[in-house]
Amino acid sequence: MNRRESLKALGLTAVSTGVLLEACKPGEEKKTEKAATGEETPPGRQPFESERDKRLNSYKFFSEHELATIGVLADIIIPRDEKSGSATDAKVPDFIEFIVKDMPGHQVPVRGGLKWLDVQCLNQFGKTFRDADEKQRIEMVEDIAYPGKVKPGMEPGVSFFSLMRNLTASGFYTSEIGIKDIGYMGNQPNRWEGVPADVLKQYGMEHV
Repeated sequence: MNRRESLKALGLTAVSTGVLLEACKPGEEKKTEKAATGEETPPGRQPFESERDKRLNSYKFFSEHELATIGVLADIIIPRDEKSGSATDAKVPDFIEFIVKDMPGHQVPVRGGLKWLDVQCLNQFGKTFRDADEKQRIEMVEDIAYPGKVKPGMEPGVSFFSLMRNLTASGFYTSEIGIKDIGYMGNQPNRWEGVPADVLKQYGMEHV
């Protein structure tokens, strides 16, 4: 299931330009500023945002089994290839863990979808999605990856997979691995040497 090219477009539309610009400035050292508490605040973040992040990172929402299942599914969506690492290499499960705490509206759809996925696999293969073999996992994903070909009764899985695909793409393409994968260069130091001679000649301004 080679979806890397289509996921690039999906990931880039789902992620704000500001996140990409902040996430990837080659060669720029990470600078921090001291918050009022005396602790470091990451660049571009307000102290209250850092406090919120620390609070959200202080507890786990997903169980170990749920996180492992997210990792397996995310690596099917964006597998490792000769160009870059996989979704789990880019720590997409950690990203999704944070997102569902930061945006609680995702909690029920993701957790419910993971449960639905396991029930379907148990009914078909006698194993959870995490414990199924590769062929069984792909067979399950094929049933929910294409909305136009959905079988009756599999509609909840299609909605869940669509959400997971969006979250996986967003997490991957805002990671260091994902940024390199799309070849985003960011702002580069440059030296202005004037308008090129061929351009000046084109407009009859070479002697100006």
